[in-house]
Amino acid sequence: MTDIIITQTAPVLVAIDISKARDEVLIAIADKKRCRRLTVLNQLDDFNRLITSLACYGRPVRVAFEATGNYHRALAYHLAAAGFELKLVSSVALARTREALHNSWDKNDPKDAQVILHMMEIGNEQFYHAPLVRGTNDIQELSKTHDIVSKSKTELWHRVVAPSFNPLSAAVFS
Repeated sequence: MTDIIITQTAPVLVAIDISKARDEVLIAIADKKRCRRLTVLNQLDDFNRLITSLACYGRPVRVAFEATGNYHRALAYHLAAAGFELKLVSSVALARTREALHNSWDKNDPKDAQVILHMMEIGNEQFYHAPLVRGTNDIQELSKTHDIVSKSKTELWHRVVAPSFNPLSAAVFS
């Protein structure tokens, strides 16, 4: 009988806490006890440096991050273009998990990266679809524009109509 040997390489887990100027990166490798910590500036040179260092492991790479405004888009695009698997962590789930793990609401970027890594290890992550890679960027931008226009319309409506509407005077005239 033939022995079948299947070797599975555990993916390198990369947790990224994204902010405006710099991103805190925590890299966990399955057979290592300690995690590698990096700070990546939101610049193309640093993105390429991160991609090169992740590719050097020779294993599949799974990256998870919390979407914060639009700051995650550039890094996510470059990571997706490099062929890494991208995952999204819910900001609400991240906050609740951070409170449960650290028994505190206090937050900082390295702590958030640790919590994101923990959420990756337990499988509490979502799929991320890069808008530019998937071709949905135009739809997303139209949706954001519609949202801004709708909010502005409502705000204008409240400024024009709400001050002149008095419920007491409406009862008198009806």
